[in-house]
Amino acid sequence: MSNEIQYKIWTVCMIQDGDYILLIDRQHDDFKGYIPPGGKVDFPESIVEGAIREVKEETGLDVKNLMYKGLYEYVNPISKARYMMFNYLTKDFSGELLQNPPEGRLVWVKVDEALNLPMQESIKRRFPLFFEEGTFEIQVVWDHEKNREASFSIKHT
Repeated sequence: MSNEIQYKIWTVCMIQDGDYILLIDRQHDDFKGYIPPGGKVDFPESIVEGAIREVKEETGLDVKNLMYKGLYEYVNPISKARYMMFNYLTKDFSGELLQNPPEGRLVWVKVDEALNLPMQESIKRRFPLFFEEGTFEIQVVWDHEKNREASFSIKHT
């Protein structure tokens, strides 16, 4: 096994319009549920450029003035992997929603009702933190043998 650490970088961007946020009703592969737009950052684009591109690809919207909200990461000490998800919030967007979005149906949901929808645990865990002052850092340590979370910690500043 190599001693080199494997890094992967993703983004998430919550789009807020008053009391509503835009979510994707994703129903394919192993990552089902309501999720905000986002995805993998392509090398060598910046993390913010990746967030803007992913929103455009998945929703059709152009976003700007992204506010950094926090980092969500998985670390796997056995496989030496670190997967980092940079989380943003924006209220500044323009354009028309895609009619046939690639990741799933686009839905405007009331912020205070969103947690009642089916979501992956990782999305539920950080969802409220998008709407609080300050930033967050969540680190999940992955249990390689059991292929599940071993522990997590949340820091909020």
